[in-house]
Amino acid sequence: MKLELKQARFARLPKVELHLHLEGAIPHAALWHLVQKYGGDALVSSKKMLRRRFEYRDFPHFIETWVWKNQLLREYEDFTFIAEALARDLVSQNIRYAEAFYSPPDFIRQGLETQRITEAIRQGLEAVEEIEITLVADLVRDFGPARAAVTLAEVSEVKQLGVVGVGIGGSEQDFPPEAFEQVFAQARQLGFRTSAHAGEAAGPESIWGAIRSLKVDRIGHGTRAEEDPRLVEYLVEQEIPLEMCPLSNVRTGVVESYEKHPVRRYFERGVALSINTDDPKMFGTSLAQEYALLVEKQGFTLDEIRELVLGSIEMSWMSEDRKRQMTEAFRADPGWSARSGGQQTA
Repeated sequence: MKLELKQARFARLPKVELHLHLEGAIPHAALWHLVQKYGGDALVSSKKMLRRRFEYRDFPHFIETWVWKNQLLREYEDFTFIAEALARDLVSQNIRYAEAFYSPPDFIRQGLETQRITEAIRQGLEAVEEIEITLVADLVRDFGPARAAVTLAEVSEVKQLGVVGVGIGGSEQDFPPEAFEQVFAQARQLGFRTSAHAGEAAGPESIWGAIRSLKVDRIGHGTRAEEDPRLVEYLVEQEIPLEMCPLSNVRTGVVESYEKHPVRRYFERGVALSINTDDPKMFGTSLAQEYALLVEKQGFTLDEIRELVLGSIEMSWMSEDRKRQMTEAFRADPGWSARSGGQQTA
């Protein structure tokens, strides 16, 4: 079956996403609206040039592009606008539940407050009833632990708006996780679930630091874990899940190609995995495309994809009752049974 047909099939199936950045998932039509609203960028004078802006030399270049894009979010109404656009886009992909990162510290320079950003995002998300989206506050390691502690305190004031967790993204290669140990201890005391980007732009030592110092519930990416075989064993033994984003890793040069991504090897070793898009509109991907590529490039079967989808529900930070309900609904979806053999590829 051609890749396009596989992708179309996975687009129809129910899905969840656990590693998605709000600011990296702005549909291009919405982003183009913001470009026109604020203007003044000679490098992006057309929709075609906007698409070309999202081509990266390496991971640091991606971070530079991230910073450029975020300067288009200047008012609280912009967050309401993009949140609603994101939610409608996810609904169109039959994504039923998502845990979306958002990055309040990135907007300090715009004079925007964490609490009001959160309120604006929730307002946009609530305009779309067909999907449940909870929020994960990215404390952004580049601003240091002191600023992270302040952001955590601010986020705790609006936790009731569906903020279920905290994490740290940003320049992993320059800001090791150990410095944020006390911040994450406080986050746990406040009742937040925790994740940390690790093993993406830095090696296994970053993942070990996130596990030992931050005591995270999940690891964001974890791509380079296999550089330390003992670490992979530990992830399996301790059942520490990885939020994997294969095409993102290819786009930023973390791995050379989709075929060489370690996702299949981790799956076969028994590492708990979810498949995600990270920054889908910056990488030109979708969750359906990710699953189609796993079949096309990594040899996953339809049953194995279903295992990944159901595993993502189990890894999520939903209530146990909600997990059971969603698992039952996903298992019953007729799209999974539209095949002739249990191990048939999609």
